Amino acid sequence: MQELIAEIAKSLVDNPDEVKVEIVEKENLTVYQLSVAKEDMGKVIGKKGRIAQAIRAIVKAASVSDNKKVAVDII
Repeated sequence: MQELIAEIAKSLVDNPDEVKVEIVEKENLTVYQLSVAKEDMGKVIGKKGRIAQAIRAIVKAASVSDNKKVAVDII
């Protein structure tokens, strides 16, 4: 899942070397923290947050087979 998020983000930004995805485990939730370069933040979020919502939807759909709750935070 971490690689999926990283590949999606790298395809959107101008500085793919600065894309990082960290995993934070909580009781029944896995949080993927996506960080990109400051100047690429708008490209990952998109107008009205549409790209961010699409990334979250893809991750949730991919995690259904694992029966885990996941979240994606863009920091």
